[in-house]
Amino acid sequence: MKVLVLGARGMLGSDVMQAAEVAGHEVRGFGHLELDITDPDQLRDRFELDRPDAVINCAAWTDVDGAEDDPEGALLVNGTGAGNVAAAAAEIGARVVYVSSDYVFDGEKGTDYVESDQTNPISVYGKTKLAGELATAQANRRSYIVRSSWLFGINGPNFVNTMIRLGESQGQVLVVHDQVGSPTYTWHLAYGLVRLLDSDAFGIHHMAAGGSCSWYEFAKEIFKLSEMDVVTLSATTEMFGRKAPRPPHSALVSGVQHAIELPSWQDGLASYLAQRKSLETESSP
Repeated sequence: MKVLVLGARGMLGSDVMQAAEVAGHEVRGFGHLELDITDPDQLRDRFELDRPDAVINCAAWTDVDGAEDDPEGALLVNGTGAGNVAAAAAEIGARVVYVSSDYVFDGEKGTDYVESDQTNPISVYGKTKLAGELATAQANRRSYIVRSSWLFGINGPNFVNTMIRLGESQGQVLVVHDQVGSPTYTWHLAYGLVRLLDSDAFGIHHMAAGGSCSWYEFAKEIFKLSEMDVVTLSATTEMFGRKAPRPPHSALVSGVQHAIELPSWQDGLASYLAQRKSLETESSP
């Protein structure tokens, strides 16, 4: 299968490139400087030239707080851009994957969300991701909407690296305990996305790590597995005063038949830390 990956230089996109290659697909990838998803003509020209069988759209505005300051900019990428990608793919008969977020929910359910639950985003970012879901589904009948959660991976800034850096420099961290989600290793998610292409299960899929935890519990596990002696203090979301509201409980599980299940968040964290250590060893003189 010929697979085209957008956002290919990002944390998730770079892992998707590798996963697709390992699966034996013919893969091409473009970063935002190489292919602008907000330009429909540029997308059509590229897709017409490459004629992919499937497009995996990992291109996204990911700055949750920044979206509150620039809602038009976030919507242009996450909403309008996603629709452009899906439409251009439909014109050449290609299927499309749109990677969405747990932040399309308000977090008030109190338990984990399944695909059929009512969406109600409470942040600009969440609203733009929901707009992208709708635009993708409307523009391409052969589309997969994949919601995931709290991504971390080797090719981008992430919570795990931030905790390790703060732990090493300060010996003490303050982490929120009243937000619960499913921390998902991008390497695991990438393989799940590529596997999905082998099916005709178009529609909405929840694909996040097994289990759930708070950011505070996640931080504690990071320090435990990293064998770091760091004082971890808990705080409320209100204490941090972030611009964008966050859902208090946005962990995802799948209710669809034959769902692609990812390893637990603990397994993802252990694998990530092992990969991180391996790369540090390779780069040291």
